[in-house]
Amino acid sequence: MALVFSSCGLGAVMNLSALKTNVSSSRKKFLTCKRSKIVASNQGTNTTASYSALATEPLTKEDLIAYFSSGCKTKEMWRIGTEHEKIGFDVKTLRPIKYEQITALLNGISERFDWDKVMETGTIIGLKQGMQNISLERGCQLELSGAPLETLHQTYDELNSHLYQVKTVAEDLGIGFLGIGYEPKSNLEDATIVRKRRYDIIQGYLDRSGSGPDLGLRTCTVQVNLDYSSETDMIRKFRASLALQPIATALFANSPFSNGKPNGFLSIRSHLWIDTDKNRTGMIPFVFHDSFGFERYVEYALDIPMCFLHRNKSYLNCRGMTFRDFLSGKTSHLSHEQPTINDWENHIGTIWPEVRLKRYLEMRGADGGSREILCALPAFWVGLLYDDESLQTVLDMIADWTTEEREMLRTQVPVTGLKTMFRDGPLKHVAEDVLKQAKDGLERRNYKETGFLDVVTEVAITGVTPAEKLLKLYNGDWGQSVDPLFHEMQY
Repeated sequence: MALVFSSCGLGAVMNLSALKTNVSSSRKKFLTCKRSKIVASNQGTNTTASYSALATEPLTKEDLIAYFSSGCKTKEMWRIGTEHEKIGFDVKTLRPIKYEQITALLNGISERFDWDKVMETGTIIGLKQGMQNISLERGCQLELSGAPLETLHQTYDELNSHLYQVKTVAEDLGIGFLGIGYEPKSNLEDATIVRKRRYDIIQGYLDRSGSGPDLGLRTCTVQVNLDYSSETDMIRKFRASLALQPIATALFANSPFSNGKPNGFLSIRSHLWIDTDKNRTGMIPFVFHDSFGFERYVEYALDIPMCFLHRNKSYLNCRGMTFRDFLSGKTSHLSHEQPTINDWENHIGTIWPEVRLKRYLEMRGADGGSREILCALPAFWVGLLYDDESLQTVLDMIADWTTEEREMLRTQVPVTGLKTMFRDGPLKHVAEDVLKQAKDGLERRNYKETGFLDVVTEVAITGVTPAEKLLKLYNGDWGQSVDPLFHEMQY
């Protein structure tokens, strides 16, 4: 689910005053963004950017706008950052793995494959190797946040190396991992909880805002992080990807089971987000307004309640204080704290729309899946967004889609997938057109990457999602049992 802390700026250093001046002048042109004194920008890692610790001036809204502007990169510097989660299980019992098993796995990977350990209060909570990070979600889902890579072939190699290392150590421990979007068999009470203070605070917020613990404890996703060259480029990519996110949800739908039986959805993972704080999730309609840009997204994020502050290796509960209140000093229990850019970065990591703006754009609409699926998602979005011709074609395609139509797709697709009716026919036909543009875009990149789309091309042609294939097996060869799924979908 990647609730928090995916950052595009490992080891970055920001001179806020210089950047503020630079961005202020460049935004008037609305075409380019200069990066000023920012270095070593990496995409798709789970390490919060490091900025100068001592601010000489109070943080301003202009600084927050400059943060997003600092993500602009020339096209030759665009990269692909892929994140994917996996659900662990005990091979003998098919029950969720215990915390002791996941820590043994992390220790084993560290020792056998030379990863650095990430510790919290004396306990291993993750691993780091170069620009790659392995972390744990709240329900012990294992996540790889990959390095920023140039081609999909590199993404494929990174994935295979990761899965080989995990499987090598996991087999000795009697555990396996599933490529699916939701834990299919066990009750919520059986979930193993990773005790991190920030997770406890966020989970408390989720419990109050609708969907409860399911999102943190039982869901799995695959996401891709992609760059933009300017504010205008960000706007174009944000609009195209947000409108088409339900298409991705349908093509990658892969979570039809809960508690050992069909749950009535093709993607229950996607559906659960619908019931979660509509102010910070969903299709955020203002992206399609003429006023949209870095500043409009800042205004949106300023009025969303904060979850926590990170101070002195501990987490302070913000109790619903908005970042606007924090910035203006209108606080009570945290009045002694001054806002920093790191606070802003942490805050925007607790906003979960279907596409999220950081110093890159994060595609959030897909369920986790098989090895092929984990490479198909970045292929899908790279083909659409990194090619000017495909991007323009998509923008023309969605230009007259209404807010109501986008919301309908967001709500209905988790239930009916590519069979969702849209205008004059099933969504399947739109998906086929979109996939053609993705394929054409990849061909024009000239890296021989189109084969990574084969698995979802079949989905679009047949109209049968991964979830529907699993349901057919459940009602046929599996004898209405989800147990065979653990063999079928194990990495």
